[in-house]
Amino acid sequence: MSTIENTDKTSNEKYLHPRSPFEYLIIIEPLGLLYGSSGRFLSPENLVGRSGSSFPPSAATLSGLFAASKGKDADIRDLMLAGPFWGNVDELKPTEQNFYVPTPRNYLVKDGKIVDKLSWVSEKKSWINEAGEKPTGKYESNTWLAINDWNQPKEIKQHPWKFLAHLHPRLELSERHVIRNHEEQGSLFLENSVQMETGTSLVYLSNTKLDPGWYRFGGEGHMVDVRCEAINSKLNKLLQAPVGNIFALITPAIWGSNRLSYREPVYLQKGNKEKYNTENPECNEQKVWSIEALFTDRPIPFRYRLGGKGETKSLSRGRYAVPPGSVYVLKEPINQAWQDWDVNWFPQEGPSLKRWGCGLALPLQACNELM
Repeated sequence: MSTIENTDKTSNEKYLHPRSPFEYLIIIEPLGLLYGSSGRFLSPENLVGRSGSSFPPSAATLSGLFAASKGKDADIRDLMLAGPFWGNVDELKPTEQNFYVPTPRNYLVKDGKIVDKLSWVSEKKSWINEAGEKPTGKYESNTWLAINDWNQPKEIKQHPWKFLAHLHPRLELSERHVIRNHEEQGSLFLENSVQMETGTSLVYLSNTKLDPGWYRFGGEGHMVDVRCEAINSKLNKLLQAPVGNIFALITPAIWGSNRLSYREPVYLQKGNKEKYNTENPECNEQKVWSIEALFTDRPIPFRYRLGGKGETKSLSRGRYAVPPGSVYVLKEPINQAWQDWDVNWFPQEGPSLKRWGCGLALPLQACNELM
């Protein structure tokens, strides 16, 4: 589905703040291949390369399923989603509901096992392991941790999908031959499809129930089987726990203004023409958190909607997001769960980005115990 919602309820009326807390798991099982990223048109002189791979789809893509399910009169202004995650179908039963989230970056992984856990030591201004050392070497990245093992991490896994490039020829109407006149558009389209392992599915959190059924999900109209399960008490307890002063992100975090991206939320003063003064970009911004340390990686590009007027839409200007797995250490604890964070901490572009689960965080109990 498209990531934009242009229903009458959302385009002509003021957005509501999302409801909280999360109440449902949205489980999406592919019925074949899924869409990996937007491809590009190729010419006979340029049949090389592959467009950038992006998977799994963001929570914004999931909102298209709600619009499709509810119809054109859907009132989804207070929808709140978070993800993407993944899980094994056998482990997503209502009594277990175990799925995988990005591993906190202070957990160093080799051969699918956590070999070191780093904690921030204020006196040394450094991340060190339990032996008081700074480990060196190469470690696995982009790993996933079972949500049921969050407070006592055990099993670490790699993602269960792989990319497959497909060429889609545009054929002549009267014969099985690629279009010869390709001045207006190319006759070959390169699609990056994704094949997930049998028995695995994508998982998202939602505060709104979604009707089960088959849907087109992502680009190129790939079909998926969707079901919705109420969150059990164990998972709800974890999601409702205050994050404290040490927590990890399990979704990308977009902070700052519409033009500037930051590593932490800021209060923005509205109505000031100098808000985006490039010579002094922080002149009208106040930081929300007092960060003592941040364990992160390079920012990742993030787009969540399409822009432009009329029926033909174009990609909106991208943002930079703090990658999931980033670990924050604050001087003062946040005595609230993520769902209760002030909506003003999140940028607002149409709806608040809290709607898409921006920067969903869980407390790192193990690190708190080490300190």
